[in-house]
Amino acid sequence: MTELVKHKGSCHCKAVTWEIEAPARLRVDECDCSMCGMLGYLHVTVPKSRFVLTAGADNISTYTFNTGVAQHYFCKTCGIKSFYVPRSNPDGYSVNFRCLDKTNVTGHDVMSCEGLTWEEIAARVAHLSKE
Repeated sequence: MTELVKHKGSCHCKAVTWEIEAPARLRVDECDCSMCGMLGYLHVTVPKSRFVLTAGADNISTYTFNTGVAQHYFCKTCGIKSFYVPRSNPDGYSVNFRCLDKTNVTGHDVMSCEGLTWEEIAARVAHLSKE
């Protein structure tokens, strides 16, 4: 198994902060769905057990749409969505690679994820939130 390291992240104003445990070299999924495409969101998906919200729980607003499974969390102050619970991985969190402190990142591999045809690719990313 790949060794896990601690990565820290936050929204722009740092009112919402979190940590994940993930490899130093990260898999990053670039999705073109209606939400991610507009936001420029780059996914790093981890199991819920490897995500800790360290500050700002009271400063988060939630947005849902369509099936209501995905829980999109935004900072009430700066509006940045630095993490969320994806529909493809409801047992995990996706953090935005752009919101990571890159101190412990040794590299990353970007994978194209065609979110416009989400139903066809959901099974290919479901394993990312498993232990």
